[in-house]
Amino acid sequence: MTNQLSPKPIPISSGETECEPTVSWTKEEQSEALRRYGCEIIVSDGTWEQVNTRDAPRDAKIVKYYLGGRMHYDLTRSGKETRLFDCYWDKFGAGLVGWDWGNGNGNPKNWGYESPAAKSKKKK
Repeated sequence: MTNQLSPKPIPISSGETECEPTVSWTKEEQSEALRRYGCEIIVSDGTWEQVNTRDAPRDAKIVKYYLGGRMHYDLTRSGKETRLFDCYWDKFGAGLVGWDWGNGNGNPKNWGYESPAAKSKKKK
């Protein structure tokens, strides 16, 4: 996996700088992170309200990193924190700020589980 270089800030008339939008994770990179590191990215590049949701498993973590001059947030699950660190360090390098526990209250064992459809009973 190659590191994405952040684009050079573009000056605007008010003197502030505006960064071009960047994509932090593509679908291929998300599937590669799951296969290689065991990191399931639930919310990629979300707002603080999106990653701070209660509708997530209890073992989810909020990862904070800089990309393109602004802070990004991901909601991620991983079996071990070292794999989470390896995944994000290999992708973003020194842009990685850290991670905290998410506020989810779902059972991690049942996360993503869909119960089978009920079979109809035959009448005799």
